[in-house]
Amino acid sequence: MPVDYLIGVDLGGTKIHTALATGNGDIVAETRIPTKTARGSAFVIGQIAATVRQLLKQVGVSPASIKVIALGSPGPLDISRGVIQFSPNLHWHDVPVKLLLEEQLSIKVIIDNDANAAALGEYMFGAGKGTKNMVYITVSTGVGGGLILGGQLYHGSSDGAGEIGHTIVLPDGPLCNCGARGCLEALSSGTAIAREARCLVNRGGGKNILNRAGGDPGEINSVVVAAAAAEGDPEAALIIDQASRYLGIGVANVINLLNPDMVVLGGGVMEIGEPVWRGIRQEVQSRAFQPSRERAQIVPAALGQRSGVIGAIALAMQ
Repeated sequence: MPVDYLIGVDLGGTKIHTALATGNGDIVAETRIPTKTARGSAFVIGQIAATVRQLLKQVGVSPASIKVIALGSPGPLDISRGVIQFSPNLHWHDVPVKLLLEEQLSIKVIIDNDANAAALGEYMFGAGKGTKNMVYITVSTGVGGGLILGGQLYHGSSDGAGEIGHTIVLPDGPLCNCGARGCLEALSSGTAIAREARCLVNRGGGKNILNRAGGDPGEINSVVVAAAAAEGDPEAALIIDQASRYLGIGVANVINLLNPDMVVLGGGVMEIGEPVWRGIRQEVQSRAFQPSRERAQIVPAALGQRSGVIGAIALAMQ
C-alpha cells in the first residue's frame, strides 16, 4: 500500500521553511530558503512551489502521494477561501495563495495563521501536550499568537483571533506596521528592539551597540542589542528590559482575559533568555489576577526554530 505524505510550509517575512512528513507527523526531509518579499507575491509563491518539488524529488515521492499541503502564513487570512488578506511583514494584500499553489502543484492546499499553526504544533507535539486551554505567543520579527481553547484551535468569527501582537499596550506609542500606534508588536518584537537601539544611536548614545554592529546603524538588530546587554552595556540592557516589560503586560492581559492552563512563549527574542523572562515574570506578578496567575504556567516553546513547520504539519494532520 502506498504511503500517504503531508507537506508543511512555514511562510515568514524572512524565510520559507518546507517539510515533507509521513501521515503520523514524522519529518523525512525539509528545506529553508529566504523569502525575498521584495520580489512580490508571485515570485514567493513560485518559490514555495519549488521547495515542494525539491523535497518530492529528493525523497522520490510522487505528487499523488501527498494528501495535503498545509501552509502557515502571517495574517489576517480568509482561511476558507485560502486568501492572505493583509500581511504587514510580507506586504501582501488579498493574495489567493491556496488557488495559486494548487494551480502550480495540483495538490490540495489549506492555510492558517502561522502563529495558529505553531500553537497547534506546541499543543500536539511540544510544551502544551496535556493542556486543555493554551496560549502560544511568538516574539520574533513581529509578535503573533495562537489560542487552543477547550482542546480546539480557536479562530474567531472571521479567522482573526489570537492577534496579540496588535493589542494596544501603550496608547499613542510607536507606529506599528499595521498602521496603529502602541501595539505590543511595536514595543516588544525584535524589530522594536532594533528600532529603539537605532534611535539611541541617532541621539548620540549606544556606542557599544554601534561597535558591535561594525559601526553601521543599519546592521543593528535584536541579536546585536542582546549581545551588548549580555556584556554589561546598561543602555542595551535597558532596551531589552523595556521590551520584556511590555511583553509581560501583554501576557498578563492574556491571562486575565482567557485564564489558560499555560502560556507558551517562542520566537527569536525569547532566545535572549533570562533578561526577557525576568521582565515578563515581574509584570505578570504585578498585573495578573492571582487565581488566574497561579493557574497559568508560563513556559518556553519546546519546538524551537521548527515550531512553525511542525505546526503546519499538525494542521495537515487535522
